[in-house]
Amino acid sequence: MKRRLMALIGAIALCSASSAQSGGVLPPDPPQGFAGLWSHPYLTGMEPPASGPGPVLNLSRRPDGRANFGRLVGNWKNPILKPQAAQVVKGFGDLSLKGAGYETPSNQCWPGGVPYVFWDFLLDFVPSKDHITFVYRHGQEMRFIRLNSQHPAHVTPSWYGDSIGHYEGADTLVVDTVGIKHGPYAMLDMYGTPFSDRLHIVERYQLVPYSEAADSIARNDHENTHAGGGWDFDPKYRGKVLRLTFTVDDPDEFTTPWTGTITYRPSIDPWPELICSENPHWFTMESESHIPTATKPDF
Repeated sequence: MKRRLMALIGAIALCSASSAQSGGVLPPDPPQGFAGLWSHPYLTGMEPPASGPGPVLNLSRRPDGRANFGRLVGNWKNPILKPQAAQVVKGFGDLSLKGAGYETPSNQCWPGGVPYVFWDFLLDFVPSKDHITFVYRHGQEMRFIRLNSQHPAHVTPSWYGDSIGHYEGADTLVVDTVGIKHGPYAMLDMYGTPFSDRLHIVERYQLVPYSEAADSIARNDHENTHAGGGWDFDPKYRGKVLRLTFTVDDPDEFTTPWTGTITYRPSIDPWPELICSENPHWFTMESESHIPTATKPDF
């Protein structure tokens, strides 16, 4: 009920603006196969593509060969990274190797932006006639995608950017996002990969048979650690899955556009009641966290 109420509030707020900006002919009803709660409980989330340039992955490995979430050491030698971006990733990795850790949007309770938020375990896909609402696991992380619209001539940067989308048939949604805001912990992933104002993300959400997604699922299982518990899927499920293929383009930080995938399966657990609680003390106990602080009393 809580998540549906949040989505309804967002829908009401955007209804007039979306209708005014929409172009083309809206479908009489949005495809319903996308609607619902989708699960991808893996750390750190992003799956490498079958071929071609892919996301920064973890150099630190568990004994079973999967990425070691307890030590985040991004592969700063990934050829997608321009030299200055590679040095940023290496700097964060060096902190991890020293056991110091570092701040991320997740551990500091800041909005993560796109594609950072794709690591999250849950996606609630709430379709409407002229827009779509995405609600992620912590509830306060929400995106609104205007359907059959255009980006404004001058985009005001925001935490999750300006997103427009359109359906291609009954089984594919394409989302185009620009204008991701830079916050204190601006990064594309948990390895600290930087981005610039020229960041452009194109997402393709496709409903595909399980057999067609089996290769993506296998790559994910080889790379990422399963973190089930309160947001899991049925391991015996063999129906349709929701496959997200996203392409990241930022000529200031990357040598080439690159692609990643996320393969969602229907969640078998109810929506969890979660909140990201700010902690004024960084876990190394050597510094204060940079949580939002009022400069003067409200009254």
